[in-house]
Formats: sequence, C-alpha cells, structure tokens
Amino acid sequence: MYAYDCDSPRGDADQAVWIVDDDRSIRWVLEKALAREGIAYKTFATAYEVLQALAVSEPQVVVSDIRMPGESGLVLLAKVKERHPQVPVIIMTAYSDLDSAVASFQGGAFEYLPKPFDVDHALALIRRATSETKAVSTVAPAVAQTPEMLGQAPAMQEVFRAIGRLSQSNTTVMITGESGTGKELVARALHRHSPRAAMPFVAINTAAIPKDLLESELFGHERGSFTGAQAQRRGRFEQAEGGTLFLDEIGDMPAELQVRLLRVLADGEYYRVGGHAPLRANVRIIAATHQNLEERVHQGLFREDLMHRLNVVRLRLPPLRERVEDIAPLARHFLRKSARDLAVEPKNLSETALNVLAAFAFPGNVRQLENICHWLTVMAPGQRIDAADLPPEVRAVPGPAAAIEAADWKLSLDRELAQALARGERNIGSRLEQEFERTLIRRALAHTGGHRMEAAAWLGWGRNTLTRKIHELGLEPELRKGPKS
Repeated sequence: MYAYDCDSPRGDADQAVWIVDDDRSIRWVLEKALAREGIAYKTFATAYEVLQALAVSEPQVVVSDIRMPGESGLVLLAKVKERHPQVPVIIMTAYSDLDSAVASFQGGAFEYLPKPFDVDHALALIRRATSETKAVSTVAPAVAQTPEMLGQAPAMQEVFRAIGRLSQSNTTVMITGESGTGKELVARALHRHSPRAAMPFVAINTAAIPKDLLESELFGHERGSFTGAQAQRRGRFEQAEGGTLFLDEIGDMPAELQVRLLRVLADGEYYRVGGHAPLRANVRIIAATHQNLEERVHQGLFREDLMHRLNVVRLRLPPLRERVEDIAPLARHFLRKSARDLAVEPKNLSETALNVLAAFAFPGNVRQLENICHWLTVMAPGQRIDAADLPPEVRAVPGPAAAIEAADWKLSLDRELAQALARGERNIGSRLEQEFERTLIRRALAHTGGHRMEAAAWLGWGRNTLTRKIHELGLEPELRKGPKS
C-alpha cells in the first residue's frame, strides 16, 4: 500500500501532490518541504502502488522518479496520462541524459527535474504545476541503454529540456557554441526525436566547401550548366527532402548564397544551378555557428533578415569549462567507448587525474576530451590512469603552489624587472612588453579555440591589431596549425 503521513494537511488522496520514489530519503525531504508549505501530499515507493491508488482517486500533481523497481517512471507517466490527461507529471531522475529528458517530454511530462535538486526549486515547480494543465502527448519510447548525450550541468539540462520541447516541432533552430561543443550532435538529436526521424538527416559544413562549389552542393545542378557538369546532380536540399538539413558554420556562408538561402526559407522553393523549373523544399533547417551572428551583421558580413529567419529558436551550447561537473562522467563514458572500439578493457581515472582534467580549460571542448580519452586508452601504460599519464598539454596546468605565486603577477613582474636591471640589461621594457603581449595572445586564442576575431574582442583589440601583433611578435608559425576564424 502507499505511504501516508498522518500530519499531512489533507487526509484524502484527491487534490494532493503524489510523490513516487523508491528512495526513502527523497520522499522524506519532499514530505517535510510540502508539509512546511501546507501542501497536501501522498508518498509511494513504486509505480504499482500509484496505479492502485489511481483506481479510487485523482492526484493534483504527480512527482515521480524515472528508475524504480517494477515499472519505470516513464511507464507510470504514460498510464497517468491515459487515465487523467490533465494531471501534470514531473519526472525526477539522477540519470540526467538527453534520452530521459526527451522521453519525458514526449510522454507528456510537465517538467523534468534532475537530481540532486534544490528543494525550493522543486517546490516552485510543484506550485506552478498546480496552476497549469498539460496537453496530452504521445507515449514516450523506452530510454536507450546508451545515452547519445550526457550532462549534469544546469546549462546542459536546459539544452535537454529545449530538445524535448522541440521534439514534435518543425521549428527552425539556430545552435551556437564554440568548436567541439557538440553542435552537430544536438542537431542529430533534434532530428532523431522529431516527426521527420524516418527521413534523411543531411549535414553540410558551409565553411569547408569552396565558394564556387557551394551553390551546386546546396541546390544541385543541371547537366551542362557549367564546365564539368556532365550529369544532373541532386543538391543537399533534395537529398534531405522530407527530413532535416543541418547547415554548419552558417556564419561563414558567402553573401550571394545567403540571398538564395533566404529565398528558400521565405518561399519554400529553389532552382538547381542552370535549372528553370522550381523545386519545392520540404526540409527542416537547423543551422549552427561558433561566431557571433549579431556582430557579423554589424560588420556587414551576414544578412540581418537571414539571421532572423534562422534564429527562430536559439540553443546555446556551453563550453566544457562552464560545465566542469560533466568532465568526470564524460571522461568515463569516452574511456568505455574507446575500449569498446579497440576491444580492450576500459581504463579508470584516479581522483588526482580527474582533478587535473577538471582544472584544464579544454579549448577544444568535448571533442578534445574525447580525443584525450582515446589517446589514454592507447598510450597509458596501466589500467589505472594517474595524473602523470595525462598528455603534456593537460599536465601543464599549474598546481596549487604555482597558482598562488601567479596570483600576484605584479609581484612577479617587479621581481623580473629588478633582476634584469641588476644584470644591466638594456631595453628591458620592450622585452617585457613583448612577453606580456605574447601571453595575452596565446591565452586569448586558447580560450576561443584559435578564433582570432573572438580573441581580439576578448582583449579589447581590433582584428587588425591582433593580426599585426602576431606578425610583429613572430607568433604566426606556432599558430599556423590552429583553427582560423
């Protein structure tokens, strides 16, 4: 039978908040919080107990864990919605992955509450649920065994929620974020959880294709339309018909192509290169960029009307340095993945190694972390990975003693100047100024993943100033291998 607190403000199950969790401590925390607020409640340990109670009464709100003995919270969600579609259901989970969030929202959940949660936030959510009703949605599919995306950080939970809410929509989405944050992964998730999932997902990096070929890549061409066009070719819009077209690095699209894309978005029609018959475009557009489009518009490099067409819903992916709590679970996931790919036993990270990884800035974000984990799977000598086994660029992060000394950089500068004067060194100001600027440039470029325009903006310089200083300081050879903006 279901549990019931005798001190509960109301003695029947109707118009009460039902808490469903096999964890007694979670039930206890919510019981005390609801009692303090004068909110009637009932608590249950399993979905089976809730279904028994539903036969004789109706809750005001259901707050349910997702993984419990017996039937899951998603199964319970479906059955509650089947019997009482107007009852809001809040899904709780300690396994904060994308599939759980999407499945919850597709199943008609009112909201998704990752554990551990703030009690005041949970109470505010319950109060809001009591004043609103949720429309019936389709029953959710089962949660996948291997999540396609991981993230405990609040910023990633917001991304998961947005994907869940957009899952039944054809809305155009703009994804922003630094290189390596997983923009294409989010685009694929939006497609996979959409009504277009059975149709093609086609991706194109508009910055990676030469300007004179991009138009043909996007829209196709007719035979003989230009030298070398020996046969008719279907473009990406045709290939994605009925599905989703992902336009990566849209901020680098040439101006003339921006005009053609705007016409497609406005009219739903396009022409192959050299063609005269219009073709209908039944595709969902998802665009992505690492650049600041508003700044690109201000500089005259991107059309403002196109930006507004693409920017119906914007999703910002946080850099890894803003989601430090995700580094450890992501690293473990990537180590297991690399081990499966190489058919070896997965390696384990020591606490010290995890602390070093957490202190690293990760200019390449999640992609860089995945590459590091693959490198460790191949190169680390033992099954247990310690700090000394990490790649040199990761170990270069200063330890506590160095961090304390570096905290007062003015003292370090004064000491260096005093030593140089004592040696009789001339032009010391010029040398120190150059070393200072080299440090500024290297750190700013590491922060932006090598994108010079963004680095210049962080430093308060113009792009031309940064380019000139890189040339004057002789930094070009070491930066040549890095990404350019």
